[in-house]
Amino acid sequence: MEFIKNHILVCSGTGCGPSGGDKLVAAFQKAVREADLEKSVKIAKACCFGLCSQGPVVVVYPEGAYYTGLKAGDVGAIVREHILGGHMVSRLLYKEGEGDGGRALEDTAFFKKQVRVALRNCGNIDPEAIDEYIAYDGYQALARVVSTMTPGQVVDTIKASGLRGRGGGGFPTGRKWEFAMMQPPGQKYVCCNADEGDPGAFMDRSILEGDPHSILEAMTIAGYAIGADKGFLYVRAEYPVAVQRLQIAIQQARDYGLLGDNIFGADFSFDLNIRLGAGAFVCGEETALLTSIEGNRGEPRPRPPFPAVKGLFGKPTILNNVETYANIPWIILQGADAFARIGTERSNGTKVFALGGKITNTGLVEIPMGTTLREVIEEIGGGCPGDKAFKAAQTGGPSGGCIPAAHIDTPIEYDTLTALGSMMGSGGLIVMDEDNCMVDIAKFFLDFTVDESCGKCTPCRIGTKRLHQMLEKITSGNGTMADLDLMEELCEHIKSSSLCGLGQSAPNPVLSTLHYFRDEYEAHVREHRCPAHVCKALMRYIILDNCKGCTACARACPTEAITGKVKELHIIDQEKCIKCGACMDICKFNSVIKE
Repeated sequence: MEFIKNHILVCSGTGCGPSGGDKLVAAFQKAVREADLEKSVKIAKACCFGLCSQGPVVVVYPEGAYYTGLKAGDVGAIVREHILGGHMVSRLLYKEGEGDGGRALEDTAFFKKQVRVALRNCGNIDPEAIDEYIAYDGYQALARVVSTMTPGQVVDTIKASGLRGRGGGGFPTGRKWEFAMMQPPGQKYVCCNADEGDPGAFMDRSILEGDPHSILEAMTIAGYAIGADKGFLYVRAEYPVAVQRLQIAIQQARDYGLLGDNIFGADFSFDLNIRLGAGAFVCGEETALLTSIEGNRGEPRPRPPFPAVKGLFGKPTILNNVETYANIPWIILQGADAFARIGTERSNGTKVFALGGKITNTGLVEIPMGTTLREVIEEIGGGCPGDKAFKAAQTGGPSGGCIPAAHIDTPIEYDTLTALGSMMGSGGLIVMDEDNCMVDIAKFFLDFTVDESCGKCTPCRIGTKRLHQMLEKITSGNGTMADLDLMEELCEHIKSSSLCGLGQSAPNPVLSTLHYFRDEYEAHVREHRCPAHVCKALMRYIILDNCKGCTACARACPTEAITGKVKELHIIDQEKCIKCGACMDICKFNSVIKE
């Protein structure tokens, strides 16, 4: 057996792959072959290292050298200087600021406060190699469960860990499994919600792309716990890399006897299949998802009965999302107490967030529950670019709310986020700065919700549409103060009478922005002004007296709205102006402003 001296892991996820990661794999293979290092260097596609804004990312072990923003032309230097010469190529290493000579993965501020449980293998193993997963203790949890534990003991372990559903609702996972386990013996199902649809969210996708076997192992453990022999992974078809790697992982697990009949020689059989979703956001709701797996239009069903009693095809079913399952093998191997010690008393463990928006370090982070928003945004995320002031963070996707800068020291927990009018959600965390209009933000999320409503219940189908129309009225300068009160009243009706979680949570972005940023709404209504200069109907461009008359703005204007002679003050015809901003972008003298 040949000794592997270096592992070169190239991020090939949906983010890094298309931005050059796939080309880097071929370049490394060529360079290693030409240097006659094929027996001592292994090159593998991995996912996800987390720091997406710096992609494509490459990590070279055993040093953990963290190379970012690489191009194919950089590969030769890494092979010559690092692999052959034994010295990390400092000029290509990730740098956190001026004067930083570059650093290894674990030394970066981005990773120092992270605790990786759900993401423990992402970026460390080849997701298409079951042997690498096994080398990282893969399938040991399943072996322990099947060989030494009763179903009741498995459920008790999950209950004792305090693990709550990471898909949005936060329902205790162990209790859900217990309800299904207590149902009479017979056909039962285990399902995985991988229909990640929140704008800006990519947590589940990254786990599926980077560590698919952890999900298969966890679902098999769940099947043992509740007495199920069949499971379904519901994945949206827009995740082709995740689907491909799941297919490979399922076949490998079957070939190793880790799926199928008599797993580990026990009287327990379990197998999995993939079902592709068409991208309907409502299918993130559990009953709509199960209805879609059954081959019907994805629409929610009234509850009770809950899926644990009557779910897929009318049989007892448990449904958890990808991140929830990713924690299960770790809890079995490390113990419920170890998981419970992470986080806070009511929110145990870690949470994965997709950090996006106006943030320096866009990417995927996993933090202990109880970490403050400030730590995530300023320390891990690097703050807002361009020295812009942080304004708000939106958590929970379209179902969540906007948390203002005044609450930046809030610990991230289920209960604290709910108390602020937001929610944990599946883990999207969108950062907004001083240039964001909060009325426009609310309208953006309502626009998404209106499009994604299945239309089954009137409060969601009609209510969200009317709410969106009122927001359009306000952002176009035609709103009234009475509209604000009417919006709040309508929000409460939608929340209280919609059939499923999509409608019940759809008003959250509106309610939270009305509560924390009412002054912006009133500026739109009373002053016909957008303080952030975002809403075009309430914005105009003007040319200041320091105009040099260079004519650059007039030449750039697509509607010939700017007039003036050379070396004289120019003027914008507001009737012709389409507010494209071309004049402001091209002016070298800062003579064009928005007001």
